[in-house]
Amino acid sequence: MSVPAAVPSAVPKAPARSLVQRAPDLLLWGGVIVLLLIGFKPVEMSHFTKLFTNSENMREYGRELLKPDFSNLSLYVAQMWLTVQIALWGTFLAVVIAIPFGLACARNVSPPWIQQPMRLLMNLLRSVPDLVVGTLFLVAVGPGPFAGVMALTINTGAVLAKLFSEAVESIDKGPVEGVRATGASPLHEVVWGVIPQVAPLWTSYALYRFESNSRSATVLGLIGAGGIGQLLFDAINGFAYHSLSAIVIVIIVAVTLIDFLSQVIRSRLL
Repeated sequence: MSVPAAVPSAVPKAPARSLVQRAPDLLLWGGVIVLLLIGFKPVEMSHFTKLFTNSENMREYGRELLKPDFSNLSLYVAQMWLTVQIALWGTFLAVVIAIPFGLACARNVSPPWIQQPMRLLMNLLRSVPDLVVGTLFLVAVGPGPFAGVMALTINTGAVLAKLFSEAVESIDKGPVEGVRATGASPLHEVVWGVIPQVAPLWTSYALYRFESNSRSATVLGLIGAGGIGQLLFDAINGFAYHSLSAIVIVIIVAVTLIDFLSQVIRSRLL
């Protein structure tokens, strides 16, 4: 006896969106396109063709960079290690600052009269470039690594405070309510209901910022904040391309190792 063929079920059509529903998306992307067009001339996008017409200059520069001079390798490695130490201390102090500030910025933990001013303060600190903050500390303590540490601490602390607060705002309320049901104080609710939920994510954010600070600490050498950045800018200003190439290679190797180590630690936490 033949088995009747199965009747194919009708495939449901995707719900169509009206023009009114699509209007916010159209306005958003239309605004992005308009901004790109407005900025075309100010950012000199017309110079794009010079990448090809002046390619010989780029090739000559590249040839010089392909001949690294490692005669001062021990100095480069020592200064790179100092740069990593600056980034490490800057990130550590930033985490110490970001934990209470992040909790103070979280809507589900702090009252509005604390949360709003703290958010404004964090926005202000994030808006000031590292170089400006570093210059401020250079005036106070003089040139050296400590100014770089403090510059990274202020900026990174504000960034992590925002990320930490967003992590706190997305927690599950169940554990917090369970701690509250035992008659615990608000501090115990944070310690036993909030922190255990966000600790792995906070650690991941801190590791990401440490990777970023390893590169930012290099730039701070421009203002005399110590580390390999000072050697880098001296090589650039002195047109010492062979030394510059060696310094860049040392930085790439160091940042790659830090990135690999960070990935291993995050994989163990998440």
